[in-house]
Amino acid sequence: MAQQSLAGSRIRERRVMAGMRQAELARRVGISGSYLNLIEHNRRRIGGKLMVDIANALEVEPSLLSEGAEAALLSALREAAAVATQAMPEIERADEFAGRFPGWASLIAQLHSRQRSLEHTVATLTDRLTHDPHLATSMHEMLSIITAIRSMAGILADTKEIEPEWRNRFHRNLNEESLRLADGAQKLVAYLDAAGEGDTGMVLPIEEVEALVAAHGFQFDHLAEMSAAQLRDFIAAQSLLTTEDARAMAFVVLDRLRQDARLLPFDTVQRHLTDGPVDPVALANACAAPFGAVLRRLATLSDVLLPRPLGLVMCDGAGSMMLRKSVDGFGIPRFAGADPTWPLFQALSRPTQPLHQTITVTERGALHFECYAVAEVVGEVQINVTPLYHSFMLIVPQD
Repeated sequence: MAQQSLAGSRIRERRVMAGMRQAELARRVGISGSYLNLIEHNRRRIGGKLMVDIANALEVEPSLLSEGAEAALLSALREAAAVATQAMPEIERADEFAGRFPGWASLIAQLHSRQRSLEHTVATLTDRLTHDPHLATSMHEMLSIITAIRSMAGILADTKEIEPEWRNRFHRNLNEESLRLADGAQKLVAYLDAAGEGDTGMVLPIEEVEALVAAHGFQFDHLAEMSAAQLRDFIAAQSLLTTEDARAMAFVVLDRLRQDARLLPFDTVQRHLTDGPVDPVALANACAAPFGAVLRRLATLSDVLLPRPLGLVMCDGAGSMMLRKSVDGFGIPRFAGADPTWPLFQALSRPTQPLHQTITVTERGALHFECYAVAEVVGEVQINVTPLYHSFMLIVPQD
């Protein structure tokens, strides 16, 4: 049902919310109650001066009656309906529902957003529990201490007669192991709390680099004219980078992004995206630019040029993640465990060759993504020396 045809439903909803009788509203705008009844049941079209008069009588903006719910709210409702596994919501009537019950519609949208946030948190924690070496070591040590305490306590409880010397030794060991367990638990809690703060206590250099680029919205065009020394000074001044490893990784990432900004200025990318859909191959050919630079530039500028941002993944020659720009619905592991069939990894065995693959994610319904990837040489080329490669993958969500 078209938005305009639902104006009557919105008028009725706003009138009920205002506690106004139908006859009273009809009197205020100078029409009969029967005609207003037809309007409220979407049997008569309405517009022009009458729409403005009704909006003034209800003390609302005319756009709220004529245009209905905002596009963002409708999009959230349709997304919530698309991932529903048991309910069968009437997606085609989302606008009608949002127009008649804006409060309930907003609540559903908020709950859906909260669900997505919790799913992301669970996935991140699960991935971290699996791959974080410090966390795995701490958990193993604590489980070993618990097992030792349980064994000694069982011996003391099950053995009726035991030499005083051995009993004292068991008691001493129990006390020492208990202290170790308490100390280990305190350190583990402190470690998890610090890592969860977001701005401090990062686990790995990649997390510090990701926090830095996220804080800048992936926008680093202002670095384009900097020299290498100025870039290092900029990186040294960033409080989010607390280790030398993180600063070294940040230099690799930002140096590449500033070179991309020189090759593909903002206006050039903007014109390409204005002329049609995202097409990395067309942009690379039109600008005679490296395919990897095109992928990175489209991902970083999509946040300000496109209604739906694009994602980006960067890895080294061993397949270890170096940078992640997430996109909704496409899970990118924090540490390891990514799908080896992604073109991101296939490109490492076919350097400099652009690859394309459609990836379907079925965790929350069938979501489709067009993924483009390429592996590039890192550093200077040397005779008789095998080059190092970094691989990049652009993630383009599809409707």
